Amino acid sequence: MPTRPAFAASLPSAAARALVRGGALVAALCGYMVLMEGVGGFSTAFIHHQLVELVLVLTLYTLSHAVLKPGRWRSVLAALPLLLVYLVHDLFYLAMGKVFRLANLAELPELVQVLPLGYAALLVAALGVPLGLFLLRVDYRRPRRLALWFAPLILVTVGVKAAPEAFSRSFEQLASEIVTYSDGKSVEHNGRLAMLAYREAQRSAALAQLGPRQARERYDAEAAALAEGLRPHDRRRNVHLIVLESFLDPRLFRDLRFSRPPAHPAFDRLFGDTLGLSRAPVFGGSTAQSEFEVLCGVPAFEAFSGVEFNVFSGAPAHCLPGVLGALGYRSVASNAYKPNFFNALAAYRGAGFAESYFPEAYSAARETYLKLGDPGVEEYGFDQPLLERNLAFVRAHQRQHPGQPLFNYVLTIYGHTPHLLDPAQRPERIGLVSHYPDDHLQRVVNQFYYRTEAIAAYLDRLMEIDRDSLVILVSDHVPPLRNGPNTYSALGYLGNREGSTYYNRIAILKDGRPRAYPELRHYELPALVLDYLSEGAYCRDHACAFREGGRRVAREAHRERYLRLIAHAAQ
Repeated sequence: MPTRPAFAASLPSAAARALVRGGALVAALCGYMVLMEGVGGFSTAFIHHQLVELVLVLTLYTLSHAVLKPGRWRSVLAALPLLLVYLVHDLFYLAMGKVFRLANLAELPELVQVLPLGYAALLVAALGVPLGLFLLRVDYRRPRRLALWFAPLILVTVGVKAAPEAFSRSFEQLASEIVTYSDGKSVEHNGRLAMLAYREAQRSAALAQLGPRQARERYDAEAAALAEGLRPHDRRRNVHLIVLESFLDPRLFRDLRFSRPPAHPAFDRLFGDTLGLSRAPVFGGSTAQSEFEVLCGVPAFEAFSGVEFNVFSGAPAHCLPGVLGALGYRSVASNAYKPNFFNALAAYRGAGFAESYFPEAYSAARETYLKLGDPGVEEYGFDQPLLERNLAFVRAHQRQHPGQPLFNYVLTIYGHTPHLLDPAQRPERIGLVSHYPDDHLQRVVNQFYYRTEAIAAYLDRLMEIDRDSLVILVSDHVPPLRNGPNTYSALGYLGNREGSTYYNRIAILKDGRPRAYPELRHYELPALVLDYLSEGAYCRDHACAFREGGRRVAREAHRERYLRLIAHAAQ
């Protein structure tokens, strides 16, 4: 009778079984990544470079397997935490167009609030069920194994938090290429887990840099000097800055056709061909990032949080509302959503608003003029009642504060995902001739018609009472629609130019006349406001790309201003 080969006799050993499990996990993850690439996820071209990721995955999987109770599904359950992390990364990337970071966990409560109940429940279940199944099967009677499981996590956490610069340098020596201009490409070269730890280390290092930049007396003096330099030139005209939630102009899709023009005729008569484009810091969500840029005048680098407003403490940051306040303006923020959303109260106070108002339904204990009623099936209040209330507020200001200029900042909420329409009030009027399987897009096109009607009516009446003013309307970001960036790519949004999904419509009225500008950045809007109010004096002393002959400095050149601003905003 033939004898079994020696290697065959050793197969049942624990080491061999672990090797088989590890190989199966790696094969499954590779298959998963190829699948996600097929729907627009990260490329797998550099998967063979992800050596640090491979070590992390196998280590965590082996330890996870060790802490679970024996059972038929032990190998599968051990992989659930890893698969969950990968899935969160990929869904975040597909929906938002950017890479998930640990700091984004702070945004989860806001995300659950804005999602419809069914979507919110699905999100909580998708995150909680796999983790819950894993925790239920942990063998808590073996504390030593549990300690062994936590050990690498603790070591990485200590390295990231206690010695972030040393951790980053070590990672850079071991890892593949870190692409400085693209988070997504860095993940493709190094892996999701590896870059998650590296970016958190970078955030910890950035936080350590804030202390030396906190020089409050000097910072306040510089802001006072800026206001004083502008004072002799200040025309004391009112400024109306309206940030429109997910305001997508469907005419920017190259390959989309409609049964009738999607913009209301009154809107077209008002702006004609003077509509422009402004680049936002985000795609599909995180409105507060765009708010930060249009109010504070620096790029949202996300060095400390996925949302800069979340680090604001209420301390003066000397953003545009604060500068205008120093010039004697009444700086007022009107927000159509909840005051606890993205730390809005502290952020608005830190930005320099003397007053902030939210709908009565969300802030019954606070004084407010915003009484917008029940949005009904649309879930988010329509623009028209908000703008009508705001118009009445402007009229009241003119009566009660004659001679005092107003900075009127308005943030809308209508148009938020999932873009619902009330068929009784706003039936679908526009069909899509160019068929594409995205029901959200169909509704957004019809919302655009009704929103442009409401905006045109508001501006017509505003010009009757405040023609000599500056009005800026800009979208916070384009909506994710049903299929995220894939819809935009398939239908040729802005001809699929580089970074197309970050560009948004902007409309400007200067003293009652529409004004077109070259391509803007959201963080350039404060400079545009100050240049208007100073009759060009501001841009004679500062680089302004929107002025004729102006030159746009690199985004990175603003980092020092950004760091100083955050250092004092978070103080």
